[in-house]
Order: sequence, then structure tokens, then C-alpha cells
Amino acid sequence: MMRFVFVAVMMLAALPARAGVEIKEVTTPGGINVWLVEEPSIPFVALEIRFRGGASLDVEGKRGATNLMVGLLEEGAGDLDSQGFAKATEALAAQFSYDASDDAISVSARFLTENRREALELLRLSLIEPTFDDVSLNRVRGQVLAGIRSSEKDPNDIASRNFDALAFGDHPYSTALEGTVQSVSGLTRQDIVDAHANALARDRLYVSAVGDITEAELGVLLDDLLGALPQTGAPLPERADLTLSGGTTVIDFDIPQSVALFGHVGMERDDDDFFAAYLLNTILGGGGFESRLMEEVRVKRGLTYGVYSYLVPKDLAALYLGSVSSANDRIAEAVEVIRSEWARTASEGVSEEELSKAKALLTGAYPLRFDGNGSIARIMVGMQMEDLGVDYIATRNDQLNAVTLEDVNRVAGELLQPEALQFVVVGKPQGL
Repeated sequence: MMRFVFVAVMMLAALPARAGVEIKEVTTPGGINVWLVEEPSIPFVALEIRFRGGASLDVEGKRGATNLMVGLLEEGAGDLDSQGFAKATEALAAQFSYDASDDAISVSARFLTENRREALELLRLSLIEPTFDDVSLNRVRGQVLAGIRSSEKDPNDIASRNFDALAFGDHPYSTALEGTVQSVSGLTRQDIVDAHANALARDRLYVSAVGDITEAELGVLLDDLLGALPQTGAPLPERADLTLSGGTTVIDFDIPQSVALFGHVGMERDDDDFFAAYLLNTILGGGGFESRLMEEVRVKRGLTYGVYSYLVPKDLAALYLGSVSSANDRIAEAVEVIRSEWARTASEGVSEEELSKAKALLTGAYPLRFDGNGSIARIMVGMQMEDLGVDYIATRNDQLNAVTLEDVNRVAGELLQPEALQFVVVGKPQGL
């Protein structure tokens, strides 16, 4: 019955959000900063927690430790084993999820108002008192190893690993956050305990909450939830020095269709020209069937089902990437067309019509992101990590619309570097 109630509440919470999102900046009595949107109409709260650093904090020789640690957070905590924790969570109709990326550890919680104290006590146990018992460690390690072995046969993963190795040298970004079979097999319980202490700390904490809760109530609950975290974690890594030099690298792999990942240096999220670059990318390769790359590579020549480009402003490096796949006997032509369109856009820029369409696409789609408490909470915590300010939601579309054609074409000439494009092609390409 409790599960049915939670599902019904979640359906209500997924209804389109209000046109305006009123964000309050709150500091708890214990000094935790949090952004809050109060929404008392539904007895439900979405909580998002982020810890900056993520898998980039892995100690040398221990790659995969942070990822494995995060996978163990809900596998037993306090005096509850893995099954006990799952049953307690189910009984409260709560939902917790944990994830690791290169730059952050993400924790999401969804719970009913009537159960919030009990739900957050369970969450507290998972974050502060995980058991990391040997049975769970070996079971989750096995799952991770199975995923790693599977990725070794996936052409997209192979392309990504080889591109990262070319791009990032000896930086943590250069290797997959899941680790290797060798590194994960060698991880001990103490390595997991150390990864927990390194990553989950107050000095890299970001929190947002949306739902049926007041400032005062949230302050008390968050201090109970997160107050026992250590004040500091391991130092964050230095910025990555990109080592891409351009050209094409072929990874021989026996498949009928080659996969290519391509890119060069990108633009930081806090760059004054980021919105111009965002619009430029929408026109070049990020706008689906409206993009230039899709028109030239798929529509005109039928070389692929899809080709895309995207800005990747990571915390410690910024890339501009793209991907395409094509038959082995046609991938060389696809690569050449992409290079040519990259060069044409850099030298000639884009048109006013293309810019207007890109603005309409990006501004029109933006309100659709706010489709419930959970979505709003995720957006808000991302805004905090990117230092965008509480007024970003209200001003974002105005900032996009303020970008001029001159801005976009100037950025096109500065950002797009066709001669620096690095392609990593996995397959048996002909002519490369």
C-alpha cells in the first residue's frame, strides 16, 4: 500500500512545474548551504546532494575505487545488511540513488513528507556509516568487472577510452572511472574506506531541495543528515593539460560499421562567450536534423543514421566533441565531410536564419525541463556547482536571446579548429 501511495504522489510530482521557480538560499544552523523551492501542494520532497571531485580523486594505482565505493553505499549501513537496507527503504516508500562521474558524486533522494525523518535517517546511515562488508564488496566488484569486460568489446567505449588517453595524458580523466580489470580486482576494503573519506566531505558539498518542507524543517534535517561528514576531503586534482594534436587514429576492430569520436579543445562553462558557443554548436551539430552536420553527412550523402557534436565543459578541462558511425567503406568520406563543414563554419560563420532557429529551439525547450520536483532539484544543484546564481532560471533565455550573429560568428572563428580535430575511429575503415 505504501508503495502505491508513493507512485501516485510521484505521478503528481511529475506534472509540469510552475512558470516561476522561487529559489531560497538557506544556511542551516550547522552551516550547510542549500537551495530550496517550497512546494507544499504535494506531500513529497526531492533532495539532491553533490560532492565535487568524484572519480578524479582516485589514488594512483587505485582506479575504480571511488566508483566501487559509490556502488556500495546502499549495500548495507549501520546495523543493516544489504537486504535489510533495501527492505527498510521499501517499507518507507523512499527512493535513493547514487552515482559517480569524473567530477562529482551524486546522491538523489525522494520521500514522502510523513516519512521524511525516517527516510533521511536511512540515507544518513548510507552516507556516514556504510559497512563495506566483504560479501557486498565482492558481489558489487563482480558486477563492475562484468561491466568492464563488456565495455572492452563495445566500439563506442573503445573509442572513448582511446580518445581520453590521447587527450589527457597522465591526468585521471585519461582512464575510465570504472577502472580496469586489474585495478578493480586489486582493490581492498581499506581502499574503499579511503575513497569514502577522500570524496564525501563538507568542503565540496552542494545541496538542493524541492517540495513540502520549510526552511526551518530542512535546516534541522540536513544538519542531522550531513553534519557528521568530515570537514575536508582529498585535494582536487590539477587542471588537465590537453594533449590532442589533431589527425586520425584507427583502432582495428572487426565490425561492419566503424565508430568515430572526434574533437578538440572546447570552452569553459564560465566563459563569457559560452552561450554563443552553445548556439553555434546547436547549428553545427547539436540541433538534431536541423544541424549542418546532419544535413551534410546524413541527408545529402546518406553516410550515417546520426552525427552529433556537443560541448563538454568538465571541471578540469573543456572539450568540444562529436560522434558518428558509418559503414567501413564510407567512414572516410564521413570524416572528410565533417572536417570540411567544421572548416566552412569556422571561416564563413552561420546565417541569421540559422541563429534564429537555434534560439527558438533552445528557449522553447527550456521550460520542459522543469517537469517535477526531482527535475527542478537536479537543475538547481547543477546551477550551484556551476556558480550560475539563483536568478539563472529567470534570465537564461534572455541571455541566449541577447547573443548576436556577430558574437556567434566571432566565436566560430575562435573555437572551431578544423586542423586540430582529432578523430579516433574503431572498426575496419577503408581509406583511413
